Amino acid sequence: MELNKLIRDAKKDDLLSLEILADQVRKNMSQEGLKQWIGNYPNYQHFVKDLLDKGLFVYELSGEVAASISLLPENDLPYQEIEWESKHALVIHRIMVNPKYQHQGIAKQLINYALDKAKSEGYDAIKIDTHPNNLKMQKMLEGFNFIYKGYLESINRLAYELML
Repeated sequence: MELNKLIRDAKKDDLLSLEILADQVRKNMSQEGLKQWIGNYPNYQHFVKDLLDKGLFVYELSGEVAASISLLPENDLPYQEIEWESKHALVIHRIMVNPKYQHQGIAKQLINYALDKAKSEGYDAIKIDTHPNNLKMQKMLEGFNFIYKGYLESINRLAYELML
């Protein structure tokens, strides 16, 4: 049976599903020994802010929120710690894929969605950061030809940029 796939703007009705998804992803990361998201990050308030900023998107599989991504204009203070090539970038935050749907290319589809959105809205680059131990994300970013730009000391993250 073919699953109905859809990437769409998140709605208020998705917020509880996203909070549950974040909990599942945090637990999965922890089980894999990755301490990227600790405590209750990301949480409901992060998703509400992203929704209000019109930067929250969900990947729906046959009516279920299976993944999400936040895409926001650059304004993060830690990003000022290093030199970037771009002047007008869209930043990827909080990519989450339900553990039962991982390894199916969903994260790649979300990155491609971000690239298309950034190009269509006139951004000159995409930026993203990830935990130094998140080797799966680093490998995926390198597969998209993101360039490592440096270490963001204040948030313990590796920063990447892809010029469009």
